[in-house]
This record gives sequence, C-alpha cells and structure tokens, in this order.
Amino acid sequence: MAFSGVYSNRRVLITGHTGFKGSWLCQWLLSLGAEVAGYSLSIPSQPSNFQTLDLEPQIKHITGDIRDRAVLQKAFDSFQPDIVFHLAAQALTRLSYDDPHLTLETNIMGTLNILECIRSQSSVQAAVIITSDKCYRNDEWVWGYRENDSLGGNDPYSASKATAEIICNSYMQSFFKNGHPAVATARAGNVIGGGDWALDRIIPDCIRAWSKGEQVKIRNPRSRRPWQHVLEAISGYLSLGAALLSDRESIRNEAFNFGPASTVIQSVGELITELAHHWKSAKWEIEPETDTNKLESGLLKLNCDKALHHLNWEAILSTAEAIEFTSVWYKTYYSSPHSILELTKGQIKEYSYRAAKKGLPWATS
Repeated sequence: MAFSGVYSNRRVLITGHTGFKGSWLCQWLLSLGAEVAGYSLSIPSQPSNFQTLDLEPQIKHITGDIRDRAVLQKAFDSFQPDIVFHLAAQALTRLSYDDPHLTLETNIMGTLNILECIRSQSSVQAAVIITSDKCYRNDEWVWGYRENDSLGGNDPYSASKATAEIICNSYMQSFFKNGHPAVATARAGNVIGGGDWALDRIIPDCIRAWSKGEQVKIRNPRSRRPWQHVLEAISGYLSLGAALLSDRESIRNEAFNFGPASTVIQSVGELITELAHHWKSAKWEIEPETDTNKLESGLLKLNCDKALHHLNWEAILSTAEAIEFTSVWYKTYYSSPHSILELTKGQIKEYSYRAAKKGLPWATS
C-alpha cells in the first residue's frame, strides 16, 4: 500500500525507461501494481540495468526518439497513460561539451514535445517532468539552492535543464493553470546505485576498473556533492506523482528539489574512499584535469524543505548506507547475476521498510 495504493492498476508512461533511473522506476512501479509503458530511443549502455532486470517482457516497450513528436504522440494515443514520468535526456555534463546540439535538442525540444503530448492527450491526469539540480545558476555557495533561486547554466547540459524548467513553467502558466492535467517538475542530482553503467560517471568507472583488478583514474577529487541513492530520488518522484494524482492543489505547477539532508555531502575523494572499503582490489590515482574547456561545478547542493513541507518527503539513507546498497548490488551482479532481480526487488522492499520505520507517509499509508 505504499503511496496509498494510488499506482495500482494505473497506466504509467515513463520516457527514458531504459536508463539507470528509468529502469529502477519501472521495477518499483511494477511492484506497486502499475501497468507500465516505456518510451526510449535505445538501450543506453552495455551492460544495461533494463536488460539485467528483464523488464522488456513485463512492460509495453516502445522504441522512439523523444525529439520525434509524431512517434511520441502515437505512443500516447496507443497507451492512453494516466500519469507520465519524463526522464528521457542526454544526461552527461561532459558529453554536452562534445555534442551540444544533441544535448540541447534532446533536453529542450524533447521536453517541449512531451508537454505538447500531455496537453493534447485527454487521458493524462498528472505528469512529473524530471530535470536536474544543474538547472540552477551555480554560484558555488555553501547553502542549498531553493526552488525559487535563479536558473542558469555555464555548460550546455546545465543550460538545457534550466531552459527545460523555463518551458515547463510557461506551459504551467499558459495551459495547465487550472490543474488539469496536474503537472510539476522535479530536480535531483548525483544519484548513485546498482545498475548504473554510464560512461564518465564516478562509481561506474570505479566498478568497471575494480571488477577487473585495474586502477581507476579520478578527476576533481575535491569536488563536493550531496550523493544520494537512486531509490531516494525515485521515492521523491513517486511521492510527487501520487500527490498530483490525488489532486493536491498546493503542489500543482510547482518545482520540487529531492536530495539528502544539507549535512550529507562528501567530496569525490571521500566517496571513493568509502566505496573502496567494499572492494579488495580498489586502486585509484588522481588524473590532472587537462581539458579546461570541460569544467564541472565544484559544489552544488539543494534545499529540500519544500518537499518536506508539502509532501512529507525526506531522504533516509546516509552516504555510507547508499554506498553499501550500491556495492552489494554490483558485487551480486558479478558473483551471482541470476540473483540480481531478486536483490533489486529486495532493496526496494528494504528501503521502503526503513522509510516506514521512520514514519514517512508514502511508506506507511
């Protein structure tokens, strides 16, 4: 009965369902009794969490480009979703320097296409548009950004997410102001967890190297981030979606941050040191940053008081616990791959149990 049972028998469309967060969201929604459809261009990595969990036969799997509005509209028309979670994106900051056009077109026009399909599809009751914590103009200050702080972006990826937020707000004020459908945006970042195989991300890079007994090269060990497990972010998305489906007027046409407590922040170096406790072959070296045209932020954190106040949502795992969840998943993948689906389901249950024990409404009602 998590999330008050609101997802049971609901038709849920997820864009970007073959990705890291999208595949975890699919699995959780299936456990909640939802009928799930996914829309993605391709399998984004090898290995792939989507394939590892064998999700394709369990859902309606639709292959399509988020930039192709006609194909996307056909997916909406055929599935008739009750709620939409939009995750499809070019999600890597450094890749956005290599291909800014792809990044901007996917993240901006893709979001615009989703909003148009939501606007034209009468079955849609609610939609959660996931952007990123990178949508904020990052002044490297020490306190967390709030939802009404300035948007911006010094790199193409960040700029694309800030623009997506602006477009969403314009649609909220122009077309969704009456609350039908009920729409909101969600901002989270620095998500870790099992099943992330993306290139140029710190934990996948470490796991790939350490599983083969190799040394990993680390950039920017002093950069500090509010690391959170993937289930923290997804519980936020699901909490927001459930509130929208319940027609909560106070959260319509709003933006929400989802992240750990302000005290939960570690440098890249500290994260790797903690992760290395779980891997006997852990070795790394610091690689000097040679491409000064691909700079990333040194400090970025979120204030999540709004989610706590309106949704009674908060993160529950410490960084050490998030890393333990993550390490157990990857070690199981390499030692007993046939057990990974049950482990994934088990981690969702364990996370939900911890949330219920803490008294969070989404896990207890």
